Amino acid sequence: MAYMSEEGYQKLLAELKHLEAVERPRIVAAIAEARDKGDLSENAEYDAAKEAQGLLEMKINQLKATIGDAKIIDTSKMKADTVQILTRVELKNVKNNMKMAYTIVSESEANLKEGKISVATPIAQGLLGKKVGDVVEITIPQGKISLEILSISF
Repeated sequence: MAYMSEEGYQKLLAELKHLEAVERPRIVAAIAEARDKGDLSENAEYDAAKEAQGLLEMKINQLKATIGDAKIIDTSKMKADTVQILTRVELKNVKNNMKMAYTIVSESEANLKEGKISVATPIAQGLLGKKVGDVVEITIPQGKISLEILSISF
């Protein structure tokens, strides 16, 4: 089951619609155009278009599976007393006092540029269930870091 926000769910639906309505017809047209050029056994354009079609269909199927397994979380019914999925957590690195903020989201919604980290990351896993004021030691690829939870919100 994939827990996600309403916004993340709508983005997945929009991406699926785009792939099915725009990309799929574009690839079908490219296959038809390449087929019209003659001998398929030595036609690199045809092979490339068929490969692109296979990749596109795989992506469409993955999106459909994710959407089918989606469970939308209503944050209005959640409490911000502990860190959980869809909470925004403000942290301070105990060692260098650097502050950072992340929203913990499903893997399909993760986007570091937007400050959204996957619930499957070591940082998110270390924070889940913790409260404001807790200092958490988390093992990351670069070693261990100690993070203090400053605030939790939605």
